[in-house]
Amino acid sequence: MWKTVLRRFLVMIPQIILLSILVFFLAKMMPGDPFTGLINPNSDPKEIARLKQQLGLNDAPWVQYSRWVGNLLHGDLGTSYIQHTSVASLIGDRAVNTFWLALFSVIVTYVIALPLGIIAGKHQDGIADQGIQIYTYLIIATPSFVFYILGLYLFGFILNWFPISGSVGADASGFWGLLFSRIQHLILPGLLSAILSTTGIINYLRTGIIDNKVEDYVRTARSKGVPEKVVFNKHILRNSLLPIAAFFGNTITGLLSGSILLETVFSYPGMGKLFLDSISQRDYTTLTALILLYGILTLIGNLLSDIIMSIVDPRIRIQ
Repeated sequence: MWKTVLRRFLVMIPQIILLSILVFFLAKMMPGDPFTGLINPNSDPKEIARLKQQLGLNDAPWVQYSRWVGNLLHGDLGTSYIQHTSVASLIGDRAVNTFWLALFSVIVTYVIALPLGIIAGKHQDGIADQGIQIYTYLIIATPSFVFYILGLYLFGFILNWFPISGSVGADASGFWGLLFSRIQHLILPGLLSAILSTTGIINYLRTGIIDNKVEDYVRTARSKGVPEKVVFNKHILRNSLLPIAAFFGNTITGLLSGSILLETVFSYPGMGKLFLDSISQRDYTTLTALILLYGILTLIGNLLSDIIMSIVDPRIRIQ
């Protein structure tokens, strides 16, 4: 298995190289340059030309690309002249916040979705199934930004149960104080994000259970007198979980990329909000690094999904 994983990892290398070429040259086509926020529009044109020459922006594109890749390999993602700090440290700080939010959201998503999906599929067309279907329809029909704003307004402003912005309180101090404050700031956005994410898993699992109930191997097991509990757990449920496992890797990496809408509504300082701020502030250096990072996370997510699938079902092997 590890040889197969290594082979798939090596296949990712040319994909990452192609991605870096696309990201770099598409960024070069955007108006402005990496230090747009550094200079004053009323500055002397000679001074602006000197700065561009100093930063190597007048070099040939392929020279700039080679220098950029060389810096990337040494962990240098460039400098954000808008934030006046290195892009690596900027992304690192935001990635920590997004990681904890993603971890909390993933755990809550599967804690809610798996039992509901199993109940809905096992008791097809029953009262429980109909209630769960109403729940999924309501969530799907509600735009995510409306859902976030309603949750923020109800639990943040009206009930005042949770903080409405940030990742930690300004008055928090000490290890336990900081930990408690961070958890408080995680609960509401993480719970709302998880609720929105449950619908797909519930429907996939419910459909899988219903479809597998009528498969030949299930009827054969029942005809042999296998207890219904064993039939459901070993045959129906296990095979119904395969589609869920297939998307698990992409789910994790997708959440690690950060939710632009969620983090913006809650003013949560994560990767998603940093991405949106980079666009609005024309912070091209940070934006380029984030897009490249998102692409790499997507490739890693696909690899994780393949690995998880091969573990869940030994019949499946990574090609």
